[in-house]
Amino acid sequence: MSYAAFKLMHCPTGIENCDSGYITHSAADFPTQIPPIHSDDLDPEWPAAKRGIGPIPNLIVTAANVLEVYIVRAQEEDGRTARPPGDAPRSRVLAGVAGASFELACHYRLHGNVETMAVLSAGGDDGCRRRDSIVLAFQDAKIVVLEYDDSLHGLRTSSMHCFEGPEWHYLKRGRESFSQGPLIKVDPQGRCGGVLVYGLQMIILKASQAGYGLVGDDEASGSGGTISVRFESSYIISLRDLEMNHVKDFTFVHGYIEPVMVILNERELTWAGRISWKRDTCMVSAFSISTTLKQHPLIWSAPNLPHDAYKLLAVPSPIGGVLIICANTIHYHSQSASCALGLNNYASSTEGSQEMPRSNLNVELDAANATWLSHDVAMFSTKTGELLLLTLVYDGRAVQRLELSKSKASVLTSAITTIGNSFFFLGSRLGDSLLVQYSCGVATTMSSGHGKDEATEIEGDAPLAKRLRRASSDALQDVAGGEELSLYTSAPNNSESAQKTFSFAVRDSLINIGPLKDFSYGLRINADLNATGIAKQSNYELVCCSGHGKNGALCVLQQSIRPELITEVELPGCKGIWTVYHKSSRGHSADSSRITSEDDEYHAYLIISLESRTMVLETADLLGEVTETVDYYVKGSTIAAGNLFGRRRVVQVFARGARILDGSYMTQDLSFGASNSESSSSSESSTVSSVSIADPYVLLRMSDGTVQLLVGDPSTCTVSVNVPTVFENSAESISSCTLYHDKGPEPWLRKASTDAWLSNGIAEAIDGGDGSLHDQVDKFMSGKTHLVENCIREPFKDTRKFKKNMAEDMPSQIMKESGQNMKVIELSMQRWSGQFSRPFLFGILTDGTMLCYHAYLYEGQESTTKVEETNSADLSTISTSRLRNLRFVRVSMDTFTREEPSAVTQSQRITIFKNVGGYQGLFLSGSRPAWFMVCRERLRVHPQLCDGSIVAFTILHNVNCNHGLIYVTSQGFLKICQLPSASSYDNYWPVEKIPLRGTPHQVTYYSEKNLYPLIVSVPVVKPLNQVLSSLVDQEVSHQIEHDNLGSDDLHRTYTVDEFEVRILEPEKSGGPWETRATIPMQSSENALTVRMVTLFNTTTKENETLLAIGTAYVQGEDVAARGRVLLFSIGKNPDNPQNLVSEVYSKELKGAISALASLQGHLLVASGPKIILHKWTGSELNGVAFYDAPPLHVVSLNIVKNFILLGDIHKSIYFLSWKEQGAQLSLLAKDFGTLNCYATEFLIDGTTLSLVVSDDQKNIQIFYYAPKMLESWKGQKLLPRAEFHVGAHITKFFRLQMLPTNSDRTSAAPVSDKTNRYALLFGTLDGSIGCIAPLDELTFRRLQTLQRKLVDAVPHVCGLNPKAFRQFRSNGKAHRPGPDNIVDCELLCHYAMLPLEEQLDIGHQIGTTRAQILSNLNDLSLGTSFL
Repeated sequence: MSYAAFKLMHCPTGIENCDSGYITHSAADFPTQIPPIHSDDLDPEWPAAKRGIGPIPNLIVTAANVLEVYIVRAQEEDGRTARPPGDAPRSRVLAGVAGASFELACHYRLHGNVETMAVLSAGGDDGCRRRDSIVLAFQDAKIVVLEYDDSLHGLRTSSMHCFEGPEWHYLKRGRESFSQGPLIKVDPQGRCGGVLVYGLQMIILKASQAGYGLVGDDEASGSGGTISVRFESSYIISLRDLEMNHVKDFTFVHGYIEPVMVILNERELTWAGRISWKRDTCMVSAFSISTTLKQHPLIWSAPNLPHDAYKLLAVPSPIGGVLIICANTIHYHSQSASCALGLNNYASSTEGSQEMPRSNLNVELDAANATWLSHDVAMFSTKTGELLLLTLVYDGRAVQRLELSKSKASVLTSAITTIGNSFFFLGSRLGDSLLVQYSCGVATTMSSGHGKDEATEIEGDAPLAKRLRRASSDALQDVAGGEELSLYTSAPNNSESAQKTFSFAVRDSLINIGPLKDFSYGLRINADLNATGIAKQSNYELVCCSGHGKNGALCVLQQSIRPELITEVELPGCKGIWTVYHKSSRGHSADSSRITSEDDEYHAYLIISLESRTMVLETADLLGEVTETVDYYVKGSTIAAGNLFGRRRVVQVFARGARILDGSYMTQDLSFGASNSESSSSSESSTVSSVSIADPYVLLRMSDGTVQLLVGDPSTCTVSVNVPTVFENSAESISSCTLYHDKGPEPWLRKASTDAWLSNGIAEAIDGGDGSLHDQVDKFMSGKTHLVENCIREPFKDTRKFKKNMAEDMPSQIMKESGQNMKVIELSMQRWSGQFSRPFLFGILTDGTMLCYHAYLYEGQESTTKVEETNSADLSTISTSRLRNLRFVRVSMDTFTREEPSAVTQSQRITIFKNVGGYQGLFLSGSRPAWFMVCRERLRVHPQLCDGSIVAFTILHNVNCNHGLIYVTSQGFLKICQLPSASSYDNYWPVEKIPLRGTPHQVTYYSEKNLYPLIVSVPVVKPLNQVLSSLVDQEVSHQIEHDNLGSDDLHRTYTVDEFEVRILEPEKSGGPWETRATIPMQSSENALTVRMVTLFNTTTKENETLLAIGTAYVQGEDVAARGRVLLFSIGKNPDNPQNLVSEVYSKELKGAISALASLQGHLLVASGPKIILHKWTGSELNGVAFYDAPPLHVVSLNIVKNFILLGDIHKSIYFLSWKEQGAQLSLLAKDFGTLNCYATEFLIDGTTLSLVVSDDQKNIQIFYYAPKMLESWKGQKLLPRAEFHVGAHITKFFRLQMLPTNSDRTSAAPVSDKTNRYALLFGTLDGSIGCIAPLDELTFRRLQTLQRKLVDAVPHVCGLNPKAFRQFRSNGKAHRPGPDNIVDCELLCHYAMLPLEEQLDIGHQIGTTRAQILSNLNDLSLGTSFL
């Protein structure tokens, strides 16, 4: 029996729902978010600009089971943002805003896929103090309301409503499967919400009115002075009792005293083929919802709407009413007026009504998304990605007519929302999602001055490095496409009234790699072919087909970073490396030295610390050694080096002392530890063991556990040694400490408390040397989710709070040793640049665990007592009050692999970098090196496997290496590198997108020439008569029946997909990929599969590698299905690129050729309802065996040795074998159930072979073949081994050999059994990537017990049950539950986030240890780090 683990390695990125609301702040807080203006007050156009943008709400997005809340930060246009001179020119200013970007407020992975989402608004005006809540709905009928809690800096569940289970069974009325999940809509005033579940049950959720009015405005009420809206009660309306059958959509309309719900339903179903008999079957009805009386009288209704109506859009006040969106028409209905607009030739008015006005555009609106840009202009995003503007021409409240105008083209959207009054967000599953700023008005002087030539400048909103990274994103291509979404758009109305123009500017984008239809696994360009072990894994990358239509792209994904090497030298025995700046103070006045920006200054020296000496190199054009000529300490190894006094001096710290240097000249020499003369000769005097530098202080931790502080004096550029008073009499041994220098546009900790200015002034804190602080943090180590500083002296009952005293300018964190020999061995606190950025705090424990916290401010209830304390002269009370509001929230890092603790004394492993290739963050050296990049206030962890263990790391910026890096490997090689600029690192994995401008379908990899053949389809517009002639069977008739085509029909066009196979080659320099060859298909021929196959040529007796393509003719249902098999040979002649591919064979077969594979030198072809095995003679294919296996259509074909696994679109899987001697294909076993299969693959664990299949209900099942078992019906039936609900459609499995891990060597099992172990990497339509990995029984049992424990031990977001989420979904079909032999790593990763005490406790309860559990999880992530 074999067991498996399910692990998600890349979260879903395809955005399905988006909405905006005031979640983290209320509309009234907004003016405080705008930073103070430093320009003079005489600026005439400033007030207008500030009024123009108004409060900006949050953006909430969901992608499958991921929920994220973003803050939109707009940068106003004034002289403040003094940009460095090297930067790109300023981006286009629109309505006083120079740019805008997202900042992540919170991110959650839920145990359930979000079906629909709505924001319950507070319903007040802009001055309202209440906040909105997020309402989420999950399958089948679960509704969860979340609100933002300032004290936790995250979301908290305020109510849960579940309508599932036996007591609600009657709601289903006997049905098991429903076409859509629960649908939520909320009243615009926030009085109630409605959820449509089980097709015809409407749940009304009543919002609580408590705390409305005066109490809501009172600052002290609630937590931190804000209340979010909540639901208090619910009741159910059965729509069947209101004579409704098929409800398509509903919404709440504006402008009534009570909430009014409008429902769109179809009384009798019809479809396009029955239009001549039955049409206009839809109707809308408006009901007034009285939540107190639970009554719902009908107010008005409108019958006879087209059958293809599918969406309602409530028109905002003051107009009111509702828009009904149909495929070919748009209708407006309110209580008093109605009008309609035809969009194309298929629009027809209902019988007996007047002729419908036509739009001068010809568009189809099925599958469109819409939002309101202003109260009378709606924006539609169509299925082709065009943006249309619909204007309501109205008089008072009566709408007279609708007008549609074309705007720009953009990404294909799945959801669209307006954010405030000047931004909208295009959320997409098929491309990158965009944040766009719009401004509306009569053509103002500003925009008319710029004119059309602005379209080239969209990238101006980012520095150059960022622009290069973004160049592949969808935003820019759309701009390059001429009429695509550009910066300047005018949409003139035909009416005389308002000449409205809209200008657009793309401000930010979120990367999406979904939907992953297929991927292949190939070598990277800069691969190192000699690598072994885990380093070998970073030679590979995934090349994925993602996107659709014009958003189609190849995504190149790499899980680990592989820097581009510039040079390398051998350098054994290196302990550490540092680069320092040298700013000469001579010949510069103070202001002229500030002109060269800090970021662009080159480094002056590279200091390399070896075991017994120190080397110094100049970092000019060439790295030349200058060790002999400088006054650096070179006789022994260096502990640390850095800059002081604004880069005018260099400080170098070694074991017994420190030197201050001006360039290469020493200005001061200090020695420590030998203060009293008699102990100077003795060897036990303490030496420096770790250093933290924060200009102008240097904090030293000595080897005996004391600390010393070097305080610098900027005027004389000298330093003095100083033991902080707090520590003089303390006997505790300090295990680690750090300095945090709070600099930036606005000091962050200074905002931590309002009385910071009133206290004793900053100067005193610096001079007194009390700048460091004592910190008894026993709790930090245990890794609580929140750290709360507490100013009241007795400890709180809540375990998450503890004492913390900090001084303002440079708090340093010190840890006291605690039990179990677990201590913090390294600390670092850093705030990266950015106006709103908040500091991160990192700590490394003795067992290699890395803890990460993000600081935030929370003003608690005791904020009234802060005035009295300022008078007291006691410094501790002042510093207590000063940092009372500082808290930390734990950041999850489940992607990070812990390193095994080593006995060697560790050097410092954390290196902060401000700019490497345009990114900022920190690098963690050691045996598992990793990059931690801070993008949008979110930590992105990317491992670096390619060089194994890394001893030292530093940044280097000089002439030859622009914002690069240097690191030293444990083998003793020093490498100077740069980050690959083509990839974008603001994603779960580094990704590079290569635009295709067409839909990619399947990709394969040809390793000998490093080529990627892939199938691409591009939509082409053709005349209708051409399309019709291709649908007629050529053999039967040769003429088209012209009689049923009118004369106008001949001029119509129709869009068909044209297929081709492109052969792409990765570009060496990391530039765009080049198309080496293109193989076009015939008209109406679709390429279905492309594979590289190895065939045995029976004439020459040699193996040939050929490119095989399987196609099908799509000619409608009247023509018998045919398909072709094509064989091509690739690249005999490298000099002549024209014939890189040459066709060697093509043959037409009956049925569609949907899958191909090579089986022991033969070609296996699935054509229609049979599979045929061919042998290759060098000129033709001859059939040798066949099997009439799949009843319908093969979707996937896998081969191991002589075993064949087939997946059928409807009839589940077949397991066949091929025997060479009798030349026969025989069925071994099959799954007798019906299953709509998506992908299949073999799972190999040692000698055990299992069969994995994924289906249309987002499950996976693992089967095995056991003819000796009684229940297998003498081997005819495949038996289930495990089943699991993934929650996403898996489209492709890929089998990869797992890496042997350390613990395998120690275990008693023979090693040979574990080497032949393969995991399955899979991609899904949501843009997530994961793997199924086999486990041995002992590990499985341990992790399964832990999993059962964690279901109760962890508080789950939204209160969702992980066990229920992972149950097999059969959607109403009969299914016998199979064994539960897969553990869920999505749940197990919560174990590492628990506090240390709870981890030990749970480990003890399940009869194992924390170290054992973490080691198992670590081995699993190591064994599956394939990229």
